[in-house]
Amino acid sequence: MYIAFFKRFFDILLASIAFILAFPIFLFIVILLALVNKGTPFFFQNRPGKNEKIFKVVKFKTMNDKKDAQGKLLPDAERMTKAGKFVRKTSLDEIPQLLNVIKGDMSLVGPRPLLVSYLPLYNDFQKRRHEVTPGITGWAQVNGRNSISWDKKFELDIWYVDHCSFALDARIIWMTIKKVFKSEGVNAEKNIPMRPFKGNEVKS
Repeated sequence: MYIAFFKRFFDILLASIAFILAFPIFLFIVILLALVNKGTPFFFQNRPGKNEKIFKVVKFKTMNDKKDAQGKLLPDAERMTKAGKFVRKTSLDEIPQLLNVIKGDMSLVGPRPLLVSYLPLYNDFQKRRHEVTPGITGWAQVNGRNSISWDKKFELDIWYVDHCSFALDARIIWMTIKKVFKSEGVNAEKNIPMRPFKGNEVKS
């Protein structure tokens, strides 16, 4: 009952309230990044959602598009702008995803939506993360984020799928808020590059 109805109800209610409260900050960042990125404050990327349905996730554009002599994008660390670094450090880069939640592509809590290119690499266990709607934050995010292995990340994601409840979602949201305001965990791990998933860390 919670997943089928109440979870979506709380997503719309809380995401709408959060976006209204954060709108002045949202507008300020849009203007700031539009100036820094020459008119492009947002970054859109296809991600797999529930049942592997593809949707466009919206984020603040925290990196520029500088390329090397061969026309390839420079490493992320070299393209990160000062404004973008601040937005990421303060977790303000998550604000646009509230629009994904209101639209229904995402939930406040759930496994983070990963890259579409990973879909053919998942085994049956890993695919189960798509049995629920992906989230802005999740059980893996409050238990290590990018500092844990892909094996552990998938283990935590599937554990969430099997134990999803109102009490668990409330706990994850509270843990996320505490980590953000204490500038620990979630923020610190944003600076740890996520290793690409190679599809060979969890065996079928």
